Amino acid sequence: MMLRRLFLSWLFPAAFVLPLWLFIGWIVFSGGSGWALLWLLVAAPAVFVSHIVIALLVRARGSVRLERAASWRDVIGVGVWQLSIVALGFYDVRIFFPLLVLGVVGALALVWSSAAQLWAEARSGIAVLHTTDGTSYIPPTREQPRPTVDGDVIVISEKPAAD
Repeated sequence: MMLRRLFLSWLFPAAFVLPLWLFIGWIVFSGGSGWALLWLLVAAPAVFVSHIVIALLVRARGSVRLERAASWRDVIGVGVWQLSIVALGFYDVRIFFPLLVLGVVGALALVWSSAAQLWAEARSGIAVLHTTDGTSYIPPTREQPRPTVDGDVIVISEKPAAD
């Protein structure tokens, strides 16, 4: 659970760190010609925007907000995708194109996966019922059980003020 919580808190900072890593890697590892710089000026904003979109889709799910942790599917998918972006920042000519394809396909797959998980959670919670006269209504929802909190809980009762 702790790994999933840490991963959830890493999603938004990664949107800033990984595009910056692509620029730093281009400088340090001699990214190449002007065409590589042109690619970088397109890729870095694309990585930023796709990270923000994926992070928002992940955080929009009720189960993520309730548990304050990403799902294992998110952790594995986004983790592999982020590792491919980090490897892409080394600008190794032998593996650059396969990593580029993996990064683009990974981003598209993660957007689809996150949207599918969000859709599945949102769809299962709403039911519209109809009365005998045809009026539609949404039944009241059942309260979700709260997760247990590790550690001691201290309750302090206040005495009412004397008037």
